[in-house]
Amino acid sequence: MHSFGYRANALLTFALTILALVCAMVSLSDNLSSPSASAEIQILNINWFQRHPDGNDEVSLTLNITADLQSLFTWNTKQVFVFVAAEYETSKNSLNQVSVWDGIIPAKEHAKFWIQTSNKYRLIDQGDNLRGKEFNLTLHWHVMPKTGKMFADKIVMSGYRLPEEYR
Repeated sequence: MHSFGYRANALLTFALTILALVCAMVSLSDNLSSPSASAEIQILNINWFQRHPDGNDEVSLTLNITADLQSLFTWNTKQVFVFVAAEYETSKNSLNQVSVWDGIIPAKEHAKFWIQTSNKYRLIDQGDNLRGKEFNLTLHWHVMPKTGKMFADKIVMSGYRLPEEYR
């Protein structure tokens, strides 16, 4: 006959194995969802476009950001970090990214939003490369889960152009 300690050890080992298996299956079930986020960004106004004495260009924009990120939220989503970046090319760099706005969405109820704002962070280019420059506004998001791997995605909106002259 087996002792009480041996039986308790066998029962605890079995219970923890089943618990680990259930946790793995539940965590994998989060990968079955396919989010379908949507967003639109409009530039309402170019507040100023100037050249600094050090030769750098600076732009201030008024943005209208509309997004529906509710599909990113599942049982495993803790929060979503979202930001808008201006992306453009120059002769020195094939990709320049400047964050102009960001936010944290703590719950699904806040994931469908409309905001009108000036860029939160200054859009500055090192040099005078912004005059007449075409650029994209990209909405990036990082889903921070309660458990498991963090994932990121983005929506690129193209067709924006800065003026030829400083204002």
